[in-house]
Amino acid sequence: MVKVIEGKKAVLGRLASYAAKEALKGEEIAIVNCSQIIITGNEKSIKKDFEIKRGRVGSSQKGPKHSKLNERIVKRVVRGMLPNHRGGRGRVAYKKIKCYSKIPEELKDYEMVIIKGKKMNKFSEVKKFAK
Repeated sequence: MVKVIEGKKAVLGRLASYAAKEALKGEEIAIVNCSQIIITGNEKSIKKDFEIKRGRVGSSQKGPKHSKLNERIVKRVVRGMLPNHRGGRGRVAYKKIKCYSKIPEELKDYEMVIIKGKKMNKFSEVKKFAK
């Protein structure tokens, strides 16, 4: 059974922590509408942070590389909530998480989990930082 999480108007940190906990329990997780997930805070400072991360590529251009795709931005945040994503139970949980920018045909029939947060004054959507 797949647990589908609706990303529309959901706060990125809350969604990522929920997805990580469920994946650690053994659930298959699918996060849909990743482009409409919101990041709280000042838009200029968030954009500056993303540009700094993408500017650093590591020694001899090997990495770490930060993606510019909506789905991969969200999946990387979820990865940060997992314990040791390179091995053990964190790696198993990381493989159970799938992210999509839209709702795929095979997931349209599933019931969606909606994560609600408080109303914020300063926020921006993930699609503003993706290219």
